[in-house]
Amino acid sequence: MSSRSIGVSETSGGIPVAVEAIQGSQSAGFMIAVATGSRDEHPGIFGLSHLLEHTVFRETKTRDSYQMAKEIEGAGGEINAFTGREMTAFYGITIKETADVAMDIVGDIVANPTISEKDTELEKKIVLQELSMIKNEPESYIHDLFESQLWRGHPLSQDEGGSEEVVEGLSFSDLRAYYDEKYRIPNLSVYAVGAVDLDSTVSWAEEALDGMSGGSRNPRSPPEAPASGYKFVKNDADHYQIAMGFPAYGASHKDRMAVSMLSAVLGSGTSSRLFQAVREEKALVYSVFSSVSQCSDASSLATYMSCTGSNVVEAMQTASAQFGKLLAEGLGKGELERSKRLVKGANVRAMESTENRLYRMGVNHVLNGCVESLEDRLARIDAVTEDDLMRVAEDVLRPGRMNTVVLGKGNKAVRGCDPESLSF
Repeated sequence: MSSRSIGVSETSGGIPVAVEAIQGSQSAGFMIAVATGSRDEHPGIFGLSHLLEHTVFRETKTRDSYQMAKEIEGAGGEINAFTGREMTAFYGITIKETADVAMDIVGDIVANPTISEKDTELEKKIVLQELSMIKNEPESYIHDLFESQLWRGHPLSQDEGGSEEVVEGLSFSDLRAYYDEKYRIPNLSVYAVGAVDLDSTVSWAEEALDGMSGGSRNPRSPPEAPASGYKFVKNDADHYQIAMGFPAYGASHKDRMAVSMLSAVLGSGTSSRLFQAVREEKALVYSVFSSVSQCSDASSLATYMSCTGSNVVEAMQTASAQFGKLLAEGLGKGELERSKRLVKGANVRAMESTENRLYRMGVNHVLNGCVESLEDRLARIDAVTEDDLMRVAEDVLRPGRMNTVVLGKGNKAVRGCDPESLSF
């Protein structure tokens, strides 16, 4: 018998609720997700979702931020939130005997924020510092730059933090209007993991959130497959950051897992093709890895590298050659099975954390409407065949769709790099 039990229901007001009860767990985590994010903003409010996520923590009708902190930490827990391209989420995790505190505070933050002028102006100062900090962390900044380049002209190109100039001009009335429009049923969903049960979670969600009716889903359209492109962005850091990648499938696509396994074969772990070819054999980079960034109706498969300026062009050419080699020669003996075990191990370790498990449940459900157990995910990994992976590789790894971004000080070779030299 499994020590984990997933239950799905909804409140009387129609809010989806998904719960994973874990036998013997000593913690309880609760999340409220709102299906709105940076892709749902127009240029005049670019960054509002993120600023609102910060501001609602300042004060509710019953608590200020210090009272929230005292209560949650006194309950042995923490509260936090995140903003993505397609969702904003608020969560609290405590030890199991104080689970009611986590539920109460998270529900209060989402349902009863004051969103005052004073709190908005204070939080703007913090968000502007965060945006400045990201630009000074090139290892993180390159991810935003790549997604903006890949999805240029489409709302998915809008990163979560937004524009400093726009954020600076936002007012508390902008935040309140956005909250009143977006933080409503049917954009709300609720998740719980750990020492939790479905009935009590539904009851909490009904009491806290069922009065938040009257909303509508954000209108969204999928991006068209982008053409290839090359972009250089100047940065004062001595080390250069490189991103090379391709558009791929939405969260409900049947080949979503095959794309993840393709990413693993290319650049997960020190035995991967890219790590061996670019770092071990040629010592061109300090770091190299591949990852998939998933959205509901699209995704990106990208390789990220970090190196000194003199190695940038050769590192990109070497990585590109590996894309072509996989297409031309196929997989090596045991390569897919080794990658499967690596990915399965990472999933198993991540799911030992209540916070990670809660995050994955919420994100997966918002993106594709499904709740997946760890066992189901491991089975989907096992089900990917070599034929699946090569079919997907031929569809995704297309030179005509590869986009490349380089972040660094720049030199003639980097600034003037001919994208055709990166073809394969």
